Amino acid sequence: MLNNKAVLITGGTGSFGKKFIETILERYPKVKKIIIYSRDELKQLIIKQKYPKCNFPQMRFFIGDVRDRNRLLQACEGVDVIIHAAAIKQVDTAEYNPTECIRTNIDGAENVINAALSCSVQDVVALSTDKACAPINLYGATKLVSDKLFTAANNIRGSKDIRFSVVRYGNVMGSRGSVIPFFIDKREEGVLPVTHKDMTRFNISLQDGVNLVMFALDNHLGGEIFIPKIPSYKIVDVATAVCPICEIREVGIRPGEKLHEEMITDTDSLNTIDLGPFYAILPSVSYTYSEEDYMKHHKAKKVPFGFKYNSGTNDKWETVEGLRQLIVKHVDSTFKV
Repeated sequence: MLNNKAVLITGGTGSFGKKFIETILERYPKVKKIIIYSRDELKQLIIKQKYPKCNFPQMRFFIGDVRDRNRLLQACEGVDVIIHAAAIKQVDTAEYNPTECIRTNIDGAENVINAALSCSVQDVVALSTDKACAPINLYGATKLVSDKLFTAANNIRGSKDIRFSVVRYGNVMGSRGSVIPFFIDKREEGVLPVTHKDMTRFNISLQDGVNLVMFALDNHLGGEIFIPKIPSYKIVDVATAVCPICEIREVGIRPGEKLHEEMITDTDSLNTIDLGPFYAILPSVSYTYSEEDYMKHHKAKKVPFGFKYNSGTNDKWETVEGLRQLIVKHVDSTFKV
C-alpha cells in the first residue's frame, strides 16, 4: 500500500507520528519517502538520531507550520499520501487561546486540503477526536469544523484522483498529557485526583490508532469518518489499577470537559455504517457514491435508527486487572503495583 510512495505526516514528531513511522518502516520497507512536517526542531533532532540518514535514506524533515500555506506547498511536492496529525489538542489551552487554536486546527486543515489538491496527492487521512462529536469545548468545535472540511473536500476535487477521509478515536493510552502517566507520577503522594468518580472515557492504544489509519488508507472511498469499536474505562478503575492503596480524591470536572465522551450521536446514526471492526459516518452530501453503493462495496450494513456510541453506555469495558496489563504493554514496561 505504501511501498514506492511518499508519505507526509503533519505534526509528525508527536506520539502518533513516531508510532506511524515505526509501523511504516516495519510493514513497508520499500516506502519512497517519509516526510516529517512539524514546528519543533528538537523533537525532529531526536527522531533524526533514532533514524540516521545512513540507515534510513527515505526519512525527510521539514520545519514548518500547517498555518503556512506556502511552506506546506513546498513540503507536499511529489507526495502521494498525507496524514494530518498536527493540532492544538489541550482543552484548557484552547479555551485560553481560542484564536491560536482556530488558526491551527481550522485554517491549518484548509491549508492541508489546498496543498493536497494543488500537488496531486492521492490519499489524505486526517486525525480527529471523540471531542469533535457534539462538542462543548473549543478544541472539539475546531476539530468538528476540521472534520467537515476534510469530508467535504471530496466534493471540490474535480477530476483529480484524490480521496479525503477522517479517523476519529478516543483517549490514546499513555500519550503525552494523558491520565495514566499522570497517575503514575502522582501515586507516590498517596492521593490520586479524579475530576468525577462517574467519569468514563474510550480507550485505544497508539498502535491501534495507527492501524485504524492504515485501514482508512486501504479502504476509504472519500468523505468517511472511520471510528473503531473500542472499550471504555471508568476513571476510578484507572486510578485503582495504578495505585490500589491510594486515596481517590474528587476535584471537580474541568471547564469544557464531559462526564462521558461520544463518538457517534443518535443524529449521526442516520449516516452511519457498520463495517464490522469499525463504524463509518458517511458524508451527508456526497457526489461520489451513494449509501447503497458504499454498503455494497464494503459488504456492510446500516446501524439501527437512533444508535449512538457513548463511553458511558458502551458494551465493552476495561477491567482493573486488564488495565494493569495494558499499562505494562503500552505505557511503562517496568510498571508494578
